[in-house]
Amino acid sequence: MQLRRLGSTGFVIPPLVFGGNVFCWTINEKESFTILDALYDNCLVAIDTPDVYSSLAAGNRGGESETIIGNWLTKHSIARDKLIIFTKVGADLGSPGKRGLSARWIINAVEDSFQRLQTDYIDLYFSHWPDINTPYEETLNASDKRLTTGKIRAIGASKLDAGQLKTALDVANIQNLPRYQVLQPEYNIYDRAAFDDKLKKLCIKENIGVVTYYSLASGFLTGKYRRQRDLNNSLRKSDINKYLNQRGERILKALQVVSDAHQATLAEVALAWLMAFNGITAPIASATTVAQVESFVKAINLTLTKAQFEYIDYESKLN
Repeated sequence: MQLRRLGSTGFVIPPLVFGGNVFCWTINEKESFTILDALYDNCLVAIDTPDVYSSLAAGNRGGESETIIGNWLTKHSIARDKLIIFTKVGADLGSPGKRGLSARWIINAVEDSFQRLQTDYIDLYFSHWPDINTPYEETLNASDKRLTTGKIRAIGASKLDAGQLKTALDVANIQNLPRYQVLQPEYNIYDRAAFDDKLKKLCIKENIGVVTYYSLASGFLTGKYRRQRDLNNSLRKSDINKYLNQRGERILKALQVVSDAHQATLAEVALAWLMAFNGITAPIASATTVAQVESFVKAINLTLTKAQFEYIDYESKLN
């Protein structure tokens, strides 16, 4: 597997990052351990999660995904430096003061994540959401203190647009503070507008690593959901409805043509397309079965021809 440099972090990572959103949401701890075993066995050692996962599941409070990762590390005696862990701060955890990017909360939230992950450092710490109530200077100062002590090793931001990222970088440069080194934007073959053009150009210019979320458009790009009736029992029903249109149909058709040529799945082609996209370091994708993890490996080893890449690119841009 050819590893990739993640911006200016100094990390080299697999060309696919695993999304821990499924842990304690759609799969339990035992099933999660099986997935983590499969990831580790296949050298897919970059794991992404935030402090808030998985508050989506009934009865959860947030932090369950981090806890599962920490329990797995401890139970299996995995050396901490064998895993590259991404986690985040900033989402609303449902209690007063436990949200946003203030210095006070970042300092406390890091320690909370340490306890759940059963570690004494975080490889990559993301600001999960823009916080209009906290200046970038305050957030970056708090990050600087944690970077200096080695508690976090690199910082990133999620969901920033080009203007917000440029402002954050300018503040860091002027105030001699650490810069965001990685961006986590929503991006896939269907959802392209937010990253294409200005944001992509800025990331390339500033050597910012890019790991994309919703890389398979909430599962739509797997081809599993093509009609309303396919969504009846899906937890992602509200997310996928927007894709059930003529443009979505064209994209699935293009993926099918290319997947047939490679004897691959639509998901493998969609991920291979992202991995071949200029400006993207690695897509984030989730799995609930070992077979899906093995499919990630196939996607990593899948090389699209220039004509195939451009065919999908063209079809995805049509209205």
